Amino acid sequence: MNNRGLHPRLLPIGEKGPPLPVGEGWGEGRSKYEASLIVRWLGRIEFAGALSLQEELVAKKREDGSLEDQLLFLEHEPVYTIGRTPDRSSLSATGFRRTRDGESDSVHLPHPLFSINRGGQATYHGPGQLIGYPIIDLRRCGQDLHKYLRWLEQLIIDFLAQHDIAAKRRQSLTGVWVEDRKIASIGVGVRHWITMHGFALNVCGDLSPFDHIVPCGINNVAMTSMEKETTKSFTVGEVARTIEKLALDKISELRNQGARSAVGAS
Repeated sequence: MNNRGLHPRLLPIGEKGPPLPVGEGWGEGRSKYEASLIVRWLGRIEFAGALSLQEELVAKKREDGSLEDQLLFLEHEPVYTIGRTPDRSSLSATGFRRTRDGESDSVHLPHPLFSINRGGQATYHGPGQLIGYPIIDLRRCGQDLHKYLRWLEQLIIDFLAQHDIAAKRRQSLTGVWVEDRKIASIGVGVRHWITMHGFALNVCGDLSPFDHIVPCGINNVAMTSMEKETTKSFTVGEVARTIEKLALDKISELRNQGARSAVGAS
């Protein structure tokens, strides 16, 4: 699926160029290249392809520390992922999974399963969800993973506030919530202080695939979306456009070594 026309300013895959302009009305008085964050729209793609691209970008940044940080926006075809943990109970809707010898963890799941190098338990990705994969060198950000997680959460909270959705953190539960309903999941991996994976914001569409798992290993959690919270229509493309502007404006906060980390879940 080629969604390239949705985002004329987002840098397409395979196209080289300088960091993107900050955007009309944003960052007045500073160079359009000062943000040093490249934002790319990938459209709807299979998980394996996005994972391969992330690994390639992380390897290149490890070899050349002068490369710009990147933020990949996309939708996934339906897929489940789980962090590398011996506890696989979140792959069952009951929170309990008894497997026979040779039986796959994903045998009862309606979509493919990937075990990946992020923290956390099982989650679902699919159409109607904005996926954000920041490839950011945390050596430029004080090598502070907690600060990075709080920055991601705050980015989503600030965005949702623009749509009158009162989102928040919850103590000891990484992610973004509306009351007791989870609207965004966050799971990151870090290699040599370079980040991969990131966040999944439920924008619109079908949330029923979450019913086959215990999302993020939290029993009885209710998943929600922007559409459900507001009864308004949104597209993933529109949401990507707005969060792009916020990320470009707020990346300096993450890189400010003297800034206090936001207070929130660990």
